[in-house]
Order: sequence, then C-alpha cells, then structure tokens
Amino acid sequence: MLQETLAKHAFTAGLSEPQLVKLATLAHEVTFQEDQPILKAGQRSDSFYLLLSGSVCVEIVTRAYSVRIQSLGPGDAFGWSALLERHDTLFQVRAREASAALYFDGSNLSAAFRDDPLLAAELLRRVLKVAADRVQAIESTLGEFCGMRISKGSCLP
Repeated sequence: MLQETLAKHAFTAGLSEPQLVKLATLAHEVTFQEDQPILKAGQRSDSFYLLLSGSVCVEIVTRAYSVRIQSLGPGDAFGWSALLERHDTLFQVRAREASAALYFDGSNLSAAFRDDPLLAAELLRRVLKVAADRVQAIESTLGEFCGMRISKGSCLP
C-alpha cells in the first residue's frame, strides 16, 4: 500500500521499484489536525514529510509577527532540513486543515542513503528543488512587503 502511495506521490514518482520498496519500509502515515504545529523553527530537525492530503503552511514566526512563506498541498514535501545531519529546522510548518502525510525519520533516511548512494543522490536532488522553491517563496514574500510583484525566477533588485 505505501509503495503504491509513494509511486503516485509527486516527490517520489519515477523512482525505481527497489527504491520505492526501501522507502515504503521507512514510511509511516500520520495525520494532523487543523492549526496543529508540525515542525517548529529552531528545533533539531529529524522529520521529513510527504503531504498526501490537506494543506500546510510554511511560516516564519517570532514573538512580534508570523509570516506565511508558502502554502503546500498534496504532492509537496517538507522538513527537508532533516536530511542534513545535525541541522535545525528553519521554518515553522503548521497544518492549515486536517491533513495526512507520510513521515520519515531523518536518521533512518540517512542510513538508507549510506546503503544506497543512487537513492541518496536522487532524493537529495529532489530535496534541493524543494529548498530552491522555498527560497523563491521567500523572495516573493519579501517583494510583496516592499510593494513589488516578483515574477518566478527573478531576483529582487
């Protein structure tokens, strides 16, 4: 069942059958309630998620303000910093509505990467795209604060 779910998920689609089998052994389905914090900025990052249903928002949260950086839906991934050993979570991620995701423990993924360098290279390539998308979302949000409309792929002047 999890192998089929992974084969259909946008983040893992196109992986080989053995790679999907390996990931399925590491995955656990989890659910979140509306407004539930999933990841908190500044905490040790150890959880990687593939969103199956519902939506979450990636936020910068301080005592004085909260800014939504990006909204994610089914097919998206979050918690990429868990794939960087001994790294802190950079953003808060909060469920916008009841949501379901596949959860992966970062240390288990790291071990799988050591055992299968091809899987590691492919997933890290995909995670790099997630990180790049997050940077573009931040750029767009900063542009909005400055009263500018930022087109995809541009840099702030």
